Amino acid sequence: MNFALVGVGGQGVLLASDILAEVGVQAGFDVKKSEVHGMAQRGGSVLSQVRWGDKVYAPLVGKGEVDFLVSFELLEGLRWLELLKKGGIAIVNDQRLPPLAVSSGGMEYPSQERIDKALSQASKEYHIVPALAKAQELGTERATNVVLLGALSNHLDVAEEHWLKVVEERVPKKYVELNRKAFAAGREL
Repeated sequence: MNFALVGVGGQGVLLASDILAEVGVQAGFDVKKSEVHGMAQRGGSVLSQVRWGDKVYAPLVGKGEVDFLVSFELLEGLRWLELLKKGGIAIVNDQRLPPLAVSSGGMEYPSQERIDKALSQASKEYHIVPALAKAQELGTERATNVVLLGALSNHLDVAEEHWLKVVEERVPKKYVELNRKAFAAGREL
């Protein structure tokens, strides 16, 4: 199985991909992971690819090879749609973080109609989810990444206990309960 997690710097994409990779290991898969984060610390694009399988030889996935695209931001979801294979599933946070080209007036942020059209043409199934709003309801937007992992987990045959064990291992102890709730909120989306 091939996954692409995309977003902008500061959204927790890399922690989410670390968790996803470790969940794959816990579930008995060979796992490889790669990251690309140009200018991520300044709100730039972040892409992490995770692969699970009986034997995985390389971490990188080509165009049209991703089974699951998890996007932390709407426009990033569109930017990386070409990775999604026919029959793939996209899970997209409904958050809009306009890039500099949009905020400076050089471009327009795509309309919701255009976003829906692009997603429906590229995937057999897509879900635009209020992951940020769910995390904010729990008290912090920093849990958005775990909400999205909860949503993704609904599509994978991996026991919830594996997910929760890894989340507990990867987040600071004082945030474990919050992230357990975030994961549960994502599973309800």
